Amino acid sequence: MPREKILVVDDEEDILELLRYNLAKEGYQVQCVQSGEQALARVSEDPPALILLDLMLPGLDGLDVCRALKRNAASAGIPLIMLTAKGEDADIVAGLELGADDYVNKPFSPRVLLARIKTALRRKQQPEQDETSVIKIEGLVIDPVRYEAFVDGAAIALTVTEFRILHLLARRPGWVFSRDQIINAVKGEDYAVTERSVDVQIVGLRKKLGEAGAFIHTVRGVGYRFKE
Repeated sequence: MPREKILVVDDEEDILELLRYNLAKEGYQVQCVQSGEQALARVSEDPPALILLDLMLPGLDGLDVCRALKRNAASAGIPLIMLTAKGEDADIVAGLELGADDYVNKPFSPRVLLARIKTALRRKQQPEQDETSVIKIEGLVIDPVRYEAFVDGAAIALTVTEFRILHLLARRPGWVFSRDQIINAVKGEDYAVTERSVDVQIVGLRKKLGEAGAFIHTVRGVGYRFKE
């Protein structure tokens, strides 16, 4: 049985050939287009299971394509992984805040990209975890109803903000959250706080969690993610 269909959007022929070869080798159905306009038309005609989207495109750029896809109810749920050049941190953050699921820097390892694709497709198939469900990850237990966290059975004294950040990240392991997304999720969009304060909260949270603090990974220049 053929695997899921993946749409690759990139204007570099060498990249398209590399991706076409590696994805087809893994059994995926691969469609390739070289512009944002072609991408939107193809998604409308034949929706893929996942989209690999280069941000630097002629004409309609990747961020515009991402914005259009996520605003359309028919395509909003399609996992989208951005392909970015190193140093495009601002664009990565913008893409994540528009609804992109992940990103991979060019030049990329095909093995890393394939792992990200499998993870994104697996998330799509899994039901969203209930906000009241207790989360158990190795020795870490998070109870959102009681606002309690335990490491190896020992209660951890967290502030409300620290707990909300931990719960946000742990509910979606592997997802990258920008600092703005974290602020908006734990305090609301009108809360007056700086991105730097998120870093301070993370430092305090890791310290209180001890060895379990290593579950929170820093994504340089972008934000944070919880271990897969």
